[in-house]
Amino acid sequence: MRFSGMRRGDPTYFPRKKVTVVGSGNVGATAAFLTAQKELADVVLIDVVEGVPQGKALDMYEASPIQGYDVAFHGSNHYEDTAGSDLVIITAGIARKPGMSRDDLLSTNVKIVADVVEQIVRYSPDCILLVVTNPLDAMVYTAKRVSGFPRSRVIGMAGVLDSARMRSFIAEALQVSIEDVSAFVLGGHGDSMVPMARYSTVAGIPITEMMSEEQVQGIVERTASGGAEIVRLLKTGSAFYAPGAAVVEMAEAILKDKKRILPCAACLEGEYGVNGYFMGVPCKLGGGGMEGIIELDLTDDERQALQRSLAAVQKLVREVDALEHF
Repeated sequence: MRFSGMRRGDPTYFPRKKVTVVGSGNVGATAAFLTAQKELADVVLIDVVEGVPQGKALDMYEASPIQGYDVAFHGSNHYEDTAGSDLVIITAGIARKPGMSRDDLLSTNVKIVADVVEQIVRYSPDCILLVVTNPLDAMVYTAKRVSGFPRSRVIGMAGVLDSARMRSFIAEALQVSIEDVSAFVLGGHGDSMVPMARYSTVAGIPITEMMSEEQVQGIVERTASGGAEIVRLLKTGSAFYAPGAAVVEMAEAILKDKKRILPCAACLEGEYGVNGYFMGVPCKLGGGGMEGIIELDLTDDERQALQRSLAAVQKLVREVDALEHF
């Protein structure tokens, strides 16, 4: 018996939705693997290092009989193979090392992200961009500026990760199930982020009623430095399991048109009194990308904290605008 048809390893074989992950390092590979495990789409893994995306894509494909997912993989060094992507996750860039802040990565990663976006737009002009590269608020600003896409199709991954960290710290402190904990983090993805204790709950009960003010403040401070804590422990890299999982949660909401409310870095156009900057806010994610922003009623202290976070984002954006290749 003979069967003729397209081979699943062929980059032109993408009968389902297609997700491209740019950068096959720890975050990118984790995102690609989780995308496959959830069977969200067929996956293209792109990297500048020859052999690495090909090898990791093949490894993930060979895991599929064990894990039970049924998707096609393709690893490549050529952006032509990303053509027609529905969604593109950008993780490319250098990672933080001990002693570095997210902002220290700025000049190198701006150029990387700008180059990546130019290539992606050429081959997938209708895609949705999810940016993970740090410093996040500057990189997602760069992606929107270079792509020319509407704000609905350029979204930064930050709040989902920061909120997940806050949720884990709350569950650990109270010795309760992580499933019953919810949290929200607003603002920029950095030391000036604004963890919202008032909107963080356990089974609907505000944590401010279950913990002392000192305990809450400790969790707020640990959340803001959550990435740096992992960098210090790893010594040679930065977090990747939680960031990979966070961006895939966003991808799933979009690809399945789930209309989920998730904290994301979105370009504000008057919301929260901000214009033209990306800030972490509650967003509705669905098939159209970022389909709406929810404006919370903030206290004076929360509003001031958000303004401080905005000032940090504005400083990063000014540095981006001042770079020569911009």
